[in-house]
Amino acid sequence: MKTLYLVRHAKSSWDNLFLSDHERPLNKRGKQNAPEMGKRLKARGIIADVLISSTAIRALSTARNIAREIGYKKKNIEKTRFLYHADKDAILELIRQQNDAKESVMLFGHNPGFTDCVNILTNANIDNVPTCGVIEITFNTDRWSDINKYEGTLVFFDYPKKSQE
Repeated sequence: MKTLYLVRHAKSSWDNLFLSDHERPLNKRGKQNAPEMGKRLKARGIIADVLISSTAIRALSTARNIAREIGYKKKNIEKTRFLYHADKDAILELIRQQNDAKESVMLFGHNPGFTDCVNILTNANIDNVPTCGVIEITFNTDRWSDINKYEGTLVFFDYPKKSQE
């Protein structure tokens, strides 16, 4: 069994219009939401074998905040520009390239790729993974390379405002 976590970056700041999209940091809400979602993951007993983040500042900050809460060493977070605005096919290819010794992988990235990816992997028909939204998907396989479209099982979908609904 393989477990995939897709985490969309927390809310980012648009305060400095001179920053590139890649360099935008988290805003106040994002800085609150990322640790909160990490605490929710810890409460579920979730500790991924590997965390891989887009190199965008907002995604990497989200990954570091969640890593701290779940007890994952921040220095071990893998960074890849490949996840920066990757589409669903690119994300699926990255998933298929993971080391089979790793049972669970947590990716930090962006929409629309993450929403499209969860829908193509599970046929869940989710309209939008909101900022700092977390998706857990399991696959009945021992090899990441065997993961195919519509074969995943959506285990949970959580996001900061869900507790307010």
